[in-house]
Amino acid sequence: MKSIIIYESTHHENTKKLVDALAKKHNMKTVSIENAESVDLSEYDIIGLAAGIAFGKFYKRMEEFAAKIPSGKQVFLLYTCGNPSGGYVKSITKTLESNGAKVMGSYGCRGYDTYGPFKLVGGIAKGHPTEEDIDGAVVFYDKISGGE
Repeated sequence: MKSIIIYESTHHENTKKLVDALAKKHNMKTVSIENAESVDLSEYDIIGLAAGIAFGKFYKRMEEFAAKIPSGKQVFLLYTCGNPSGGYVKSITKTLESNGAKVMGSYGCRGYDTYGPFKLVGGIAKGHPTEEDIDGAVVFYDKISGGE
């Protein structure tokens, strides 16, 4: 099965660490959100959307891109966030499913965060994602894809 990950990893490249680990193990194509419009998604069986979290959901550009995923595509979600309180995939999942995409699952972990007031205290979740967090993303993908 041919897979691609569209990612948006700003601030500290937390999400990109997950994306890079998956790409390395499974020889996946990765494309930043800035270049995603030029990709023909019909060529891929599985599409990953990976981003940081802002204000309780995926970054805005990724949320908007999700609306362009073709009907019938299998999609998985990856994210990093400073405080994993849950519910971060609700909005993007709703968008994907309303367009006929099938969400295979999601994986999220902590990521170093210095946004807004966290900068004043030197950030939160220092040292994240850890190797264990990154390995967790690979295990997640292996499980949902059948190890392909």
